[in-house]
Amino acid sequence: MKILVVEDEVKTGDYLKQGLAEAGFVVDLARNGVDGLHLALIEAYDLAILDVMLPGIDGWQVLQGIRKAGKDMPALFLTARDQIEDRVKGLELGADDYLVKPFAFAELLARVRTLLRRGSRSKEPELMRIADLELDLLRRRVTRGNCRIDLTAKEFLLLELLLRHQGEVLPRSLIASQIWDMNFDSDTNVIEVAVRRLRAKMDDDFEPKLIHTVRGMGYVLEDAPGR
Repeated sequence: MKILVVEDEVKTGDYLKQGLAEAGFVVDLARNGVDGLHLALIEAYDLAILDVMLPGIDGWQVLQGIRKAGKDMPALFLTARDQIEDRVKGLELGADDYLVKPFAFAELLARVRTLLRRGSRSKEPELMRIADLELDLLRRRVTRGNCRIDLTAKEFLLLELLLRHQGEVLPRSLIASQIWDMNFDSDTNVIEVAVRRLRAKMDDDFEPKLIHTVRGMGYVLEDAPGR
């Protein structure tokens, strides 16, 4: 799942991005309101976390722009503004939750997961499947047959990306940008290593094989025993 964080405090923004990434989410970070609104309008996010006091345009205006564009992604205000009227304003503008700084990351993460759970009921199933493989988006669990498969955060994101594009050949450049937030470098083998490790966990001891290499192009996830 993909989260947009709009936060101008450098330490707080970096802390949020690292913590959410370690929890298994893909995170984009904007340092001002203008960039935040731009990303919200051109990308597809499952959740937005917004500060109120931002350079450019404030968090209120960012959320107004998001809602005016017809986007109904859940939004959480994370701000030092703790007055009742601020909370009321945020909720009236269309926010789904409001958390005051300073905050405990564990509480933020719990609220994030609750909002994603609510959103997923109308947008997408909580479980993703192919053959006998099942990925639970909310519990961050993967099973194949009756076996639990333990994945790292990056491996989980890689599998989720492949599942969302079943049957599509994903080029290495796309995987690099979506999972590692970097431009693809042909000299690096980070993607090959990650795919190899994921295969070892979810394919080596099972049939049919699900992750396939398309030489010169990339990787595809599909239930195609004869490929």
